[in-house]
Amino acid sequence: MSEPTHSINATGLADILERVLDKGIVIAGDIKIQIADIDLLTIKIRLLVCSVDKAMEMGINWWQEDTYLSTKAREKELMMQQETMEARLEKLEAISAAK
Repeated sequence: MSEPTHSINATGLADILERVLDKGIVIAGDIKIQIADIDLLTIKIRLLVCSVDKAMEMGINWWQEDTYLSTKAREKELMMQQETMEARLEKLEAISAAK
């Protein structure tokens, strides 16, 4: 007589990973340190594991605005800094010319 197979045994790791990335998984936990009913420290941990497409579908796209992760965001920040510096330089030149 053969043993029954469980779905986890029959499914490969790649299939499980594909399902998790497709649907997403949220892991949440809280750590609280108290002394005499006084909260000293609370740490809230939230972890979302999903594909980039699923994250975008849910409206999560923070990496697109992070200058360390996105060259477009970095270029945008540098352009804004350049415009600010040019405006400051024009003001200084105008003040210098007025004297």
